[in-house]
Amino acid sequence: MTSLKDRPGQRSTRLVLGLALYGMSLALLVKADLGTDPWTVFTQGLSQITGLSLGQTTIVISLALLTLWGPLRQRPGVGTVANAVLVGPFLDLGIAWVPAPDQWGVRVVFLAMAVAGVAIATGLYVGAGWGPGPRDGLMTGLTQLGVPLIAARAGIEVTVLVVGWLLGGHVGLATVVFAAGIGPLVGYTLPRLTLHAKGHREQTTEPTTSRTRPRCRGTRG
Repeated sequence: MTSLKDRPGQRSTRLVLGLALYGMSLALLVKADLGTDPWTVFTQGLSQITGLSLGQTTIVISLALLTLWGPLRQRPGVGTVANAVLVGPFLDLGIAWVPAPDQWGVRVVFLAMAVAGVAIATGLYVGAGWGPGPRDGLMTGLTQLGVPLIAARAGIEVTVLVVGWLLGGHVGLATVVFAAGIGPLVGYTLPRLTLHAKGHREQTTEPTTSRTRPRCRGTRG
């Protein structure tokens, strides 16, 4: 994680904007009524049982996941805690503000905006460098225990998807679209939205400078 002293104004702005966009994007996904991502399916299922709003249930799930970080030897950052407590309120706010569309075409537009919004939001809050979200830490913790990354991610998401669906969460077209599209989109946005620590550019350009020097016998290129 990046030091809190490294451009805290820029990082905190990116963090809050990213989490706000994340919550609002999830609200669009819910309003599209074409299914949701695996974790929101799980959230919907628990919400129906507890009677809490989706945002409140999101906070409960996030805080519960943070209790697993200790055994998994993960260390939360400021961004991790902010993710746990801010995404939920913005999700509820978006659900209250955004009207439910009637036309199927508008619902598809909502779906596209939601997936793109989550990708941009992830680039902003993760790129702020102050720690991953509670769900990300669960995945990375399992990989450090020897579970392959793909298996850890797939196992977690399939589990919450199935449990959420059994509890009454909404699975549909959007679930498939989100699963297929979010990885490549985050792969595009994250490098472009990451705020690197000071000195990172100089360090990455150093090998290029060394290549301009005359090569000596026995020196690797």
